[in-house]
Amino acid sequence: MILNHLWGIYAHPKEEWHAIDERHESYFYSLSHIAIVSLIPALVCYYASAHLGWSIGAGELIKLSKQSAMVLSVGMYFGLMTGVVALAILIHELAKIFDSSPTYTQSLELAAYTATPLFMVGFAAFYPALWFVMMVGFVGLAYSVYLLYSGVPILMHIPEDKGFIYSSSVVTCGLILLVILMVGSIILWSFTGDAVYLS
Repeated sequence: MILNHLWGIYAHPKEEWHAIDERHESYFYSLSHIAIVSLIPALVCYYASAHLGWSIGAGELIKLSKQSAMVLSVGMYFGLMTGVVALAILIHELAKIFDSSPTYTQSLELAAYTATPLFMVGFAAFYPALWFVMMVGFVGLAYSVYLLYSGVPILMHIPEDKGFIYSSSVVTCGLILLVILMVGSIILWSFTGDAVYLS
């Protein structure tokens, strides 16, 4: 069943990493997990942008037209999918430096389940106040980093001392990748036309 590790990475992450390591799913399975979980922030952000309106400080609510919100959410969906696949490639290539040779499926599993808490932050957009989403986002980011540090020694079969350095390298590359995706989305947004705001 797709998403069958979802509860385990929250309730008992280390045991769940062992379960993932013992029973590797297919590459398609991991892609399906990413495809489904990426829908959460995309759909909720569409709803928040088009119907609820965003609160940024003390001013009025900011709403987008349904068409602008749709373009934004579709771009977000494919950006999230691309980001996780790119992170999996980075994980795979960095592992060679640390004398590990994971398959692409293992690398994608690590990237997919590590990114899941960040995608779950999308539910926070049901209360679209920037301060609230940012606060929940920091919690999701912290848990994603914890999952990465706990999952690397188990899934990549790297000793814990090397695993810490490897995980730190992945976090650094992931942050650089995040900046690249943000800049790319801004550039892409400018090519698709200006957003239509509603008062």
